[in-house]
Formats: sequence, C-alpha cells, structure tokens
Amino acid sequence: MTTAIAKLLQDLVAIPSVNPMGRALDPDLCHEGRVTSYLETWLRDRGIDCRRDSVAPGRDNLLARFDAPGRGPLLLLEVHQDTVPVDGMSIPPFEPTLEHGRLYGRGSCDVKGSMAAMLMAFERLVRERPRGAASVILAFSVDEEFTHIGSTRLAESRLGADLAIVAEPTSLDLVDCHKGALRWVIRTRGVACHSSSPGRGRNAIYRMAHVIRALETHATALESSMRDPILGPPTFSVGRIEGGQSVNIVPDLCEIEVDRRLIPGETPLDAMMQVRRAIESTLGNLELVEFEQPWVHMPPLERNAGAWLDRLSSAVSRATGRQPQVRGVPFGTDAGPLGASGTPCVIFGPGNIDQAHTKDEWISLDEVDQAAEAYYQMALGLG
Repeated sequence: MTTAIAKLLQDLVAIPSVNPMGRALDPDLCHEGRVTSYLETWLRDRGIDCRRDSVAPGRDNLLARFDAPGRGPLLLLEVHQDTVPVDGMSIPPFEPTLEHGRLYGRGSCDVKGSMAAMLMAFERLVRERPRGAASVILAFSVDEEFTHIGSTRLAESRLGADLAIVAEPTSLDLVDCHKGALRWVIRTRGVACHSSSPGRGRNAIYRMAHVIRALETHATALESSMRDPILGPPTFSVGRIEGGQSVNIVPDLCEIEVDRRLIPGETPLDAMMQVRRAIESTLGNLELVEFEQPWVHMPPLERNAGAWLDRLSSAVSRATGRQPQVRGVPFGTDAGPLGASGTPCVIFGPGNIDQAHTKDEWISLDEVDQAAEAYYQMALGLG
C-alpha cells in the first residue's frame, strides 16, 4: 500500500459527508460540500481542471476530464461523495484508524476507498499521458445513498461516455447487473377521539395492521412469482412505521415506508399496482388508504456492457493477478440511472459490501491499492 493513497483515504474519511436521508441530523456532519471542496482543491493543486454542477442547494457534482492522445473511447469513472449516517457506530466515525492492513471509519468501504483509488489512477493518467489510453471523465456525484439525484443529473447530462465504471465495494469483481428500488409511503386515515371511548373514533393503526398483514402475504408471494436468472426474484419490505399522537388519543393517522426491489423487465407502475391489489383483496376496498408517489425510483441495471467485459476482466487480472468474477448484486447503485440512459455500465471497486454501513466499517488497504492499478489498467485496456 502506497503512503500517498493511504493518506488520501484518511483525509477523505475524516471529512463528514453524511446523507441525512430525510432526517434532521447535525448540519456539521451532513451533505457533501466539504468533500467536494477537498476534491476540487486536490485536483487543482495537481494542475487538473474540474467543474462543479449544482444539483441541489449546497450539493454539487464535480467533474474532471482527461483527454488522451489519439482517438480512443471515452470512459466515465463515477463515485459518490455521500455516506450513510453514523448512528450506532462502535468506532469514532471520522477518526480514520489504521490497524492490521485495514482502515476504519465511516465511508472507508462505501465508498471512499474507491474514491481514493480513482483519484490516484486519474492523476497518474494525467501525469503520464500514456499512448493508447481512453479519455476519461472522473465524476463525483451527490446523494447516492438516498434519492440518486446526482447520478440522475449525470445521466441527463449526456456526457457521451462509451462505458461507465461505477464505484461500489465489489471485492474487485465486475458487476454487470443489479436490482432496482422503489420506495414510497402508504398512509391510513382514521378519526381521533379520547381513548376512554375508542368506539367514537376510528383507529388508523388498526387499519394499518390489516394493510401490513396483506403486504406480508404479498412479499411472500413475490418470491415465487417471477425470477431473474442472475438476480433472483423481486422483493418487498416494510421498513418504517409511525402513527398516533399520544397513548390516550385514538390515532387518526398511521404511515409506513415500503421498499420494493425491481428486477429487469419490471416497471414501477406495475409494482405499485400489485401492492394496491394485494391490499384491496385483503381489506375489500381501499377506503382511507392513501399511496404517495415514490420518493425513490432507482432503475435496475440490465446487462448492457457486452464486449467491454472481456477487456475489463483482462485489466483487472493485470492489476490483481487474479481473474475477477462477473456477477449480479441485489443492491442498487448509481449505475441504475446511467444504464437506463443508454450508457453501458459495470460496477467495480475495493471492499466487501458486507462491511458497508456497519458499526465498525473498514476496508483493506491492499484492495484499495489494487483498485487504483485496476482503474488505471482499465483506461489503458479500452484505448
């Protein structure tokens, strides 16, 4: 592991870039602005021009470009700047610690290890300007952990990339497909009254209990309804519930947030209609049940990398000394919007997804070093 890349990763982990994910969290920890500024300074200090693209107030994508000698393809290297929150962590989240070849801290695995590796590979391309390399756009996006507005903006920008490599912890394997995600709120209404006379009201939580029972049955049925040969079946989960004002008031409102994972070929409208029908078949009607529009729509990544995979596999082999697996994953990534826009996408990065979002998040420094070499070899191998 080179000292330079270890120091860079420590710097990145030490800068909070927590995505509040709709919650009221400490503003000194939230959003990507501090990381964006660090990245901009790091690039400019090395003579690399970059530009900001404002996606939301105080939240900017950052893009840099390397134009290779010759007329090779254009490669997009994409990595997100945000991390999940730090609730329940057993280590200091922003005090990166090196122990036994691992670096600990929030974001080390997801996904600042990949970020450091991409930065080092990109800086090397700019410095060495190897003949036959691909031209490269290095893009740092915002809001991957919540609503993917950063990668959606990249997809809408039509950057003209021939191939995108999206950074996520894949244990240095190549991922060419993943499930999509649809998340929305379901609400039940009631009539509030004093809890000493509950018959005068209508309990929204009781009605939600029937809704949840219907959804549990629907989730079980989904697992045998259809199946992608690589990704398996779609899934459904109720992840959050809230209702009532006080224990002595019959509640007039209850809300749940639901998560529906999509497989290639499914549409969001069909998935939501399945849920409506499942609830209606149990309750008999949808009276006092409301459905908000999805606040997350992450498209699934369909296999679209085709002939690029052989060259990418060779590049990873040169960097790591082993043949990477090509596989699918159940989680969503920024490759969803990019792939839906027509850009061939592959996900690749150091670290194991099992370490992402954990209470003691860490990454192997050797893998980060290998990833930096792999990203560089990818640019060479595509030219």
